[in-house]
Amino acid sequence: MSHISASEPRLDQEEAAKWLRLKVVNRRIVARDIVAFDLEDPAGEPLPVFAAGAHVDVRAGDGLIRQYSLCNDPRERHRYRLGILLDPQSRGGSAAIHAGFAEGELVDIGMPRNLFPIRDRARPALLFGGGIGITPILAMAHELEAAGASFALHYCVRDASRAAFLDEIGAGALAPHCKVHFDDGAAEQRLDVAALLAGADRRTDLYVCGPAGFIDHVRSEARRVGWPDDQIHSESFDAAVDLSGGSFELIAERSGRRFIVPPGKSPAQVLLDAGIDVPVSCEQGICGTCLCDVLEGTPDHRDLIQSDEEKASNKQIALCCSRSLTPVLRIDL
Repeated sequence: MSHISASEPRLDQEEAAKWLRLKVVNRRIVARDIVAFDLEDPAGEPLPVFAAGAHVDVRAGDGLIRQYSLCNDPRERHRYRLGILLDPQSRGGSAAIHAGFAEGELVDIGMPRNLFPIRDRARPALLFGGGIGITPILAMAHELEAAGASFALHYCVRDASRAAFLDEIGAGALAPHCKVHFDDGAAEQRLDVAALLAGADRRTDLYVCGPAGFIDHVRSEARRVGWPDDQIHSESFDAAVDLSGGSFELIAERSGRRFIVPPGKSPAQVLLDAGIDVPVSCEQGICGTCLCDVLEGTPDHRDLIQSDEEKASNKQIALCCSRSLTPVLRIDL
């Protein structure tokens, strides 16, 4: 099933506190293979506040949980808007949502979390959105415009059919700040990151979201012209998972079982293959669903969810993507 209906079993009290049951009040196609969903409280209550860059977990059905950025103006309290691409390599999430989230349905949405915030609205900002990566970038544009900040948004797509939210980007208060670049268009309108940075204030923060290749291009061009790493902020929608490294022993303490995790497999995959229930969602280390307490050993952290301080404490490991720096790793599972 690809949606949550009011007749389905209720979540327990602790679990329910992490979720919002919202109504799909509007569904519209905004670009090729991209659908926008407006979600509101069924009773008309205001929704929890979020800041630009935030994302939510979405129950897509059949135990699937996926993460999507909120793309509407953060000043809006009556709705959350999601823009969701039908991924041709979907592992079930986007396909289930496109097929089943109809207007009038009730769906479960997690509380907003933000791993990609605007660092300082007093500083100039350059926003880069590639493809569906426009979603958090669009929310950032709204927040910066409302704050009277200095910013520019550059939106890159393959062709006009894939450009979402053009009515919003090209009109109203955002229009003077935004430019759309088409890969199949004339050379003079294509994105030239180096040229943009050459004329930018060196205090400018860069924010980039989209496919890994797009992010790598923006980051490498920025570094090439001397942009500091601490002024380049990114969020990827297809983070690559590196599972290389030697084998190690994994001890699941509460289950009373021991495993060898070989190169090329994650701890989560090994545990699931053995029939041990591990909560997983993104499988890319960007959501935190599979974080597990570490009882012994030192994880080789490869996730993007924990802060540097949290990683240094070695208290938790993201089982979907991390490995071990010690021969044995004991976890509370």
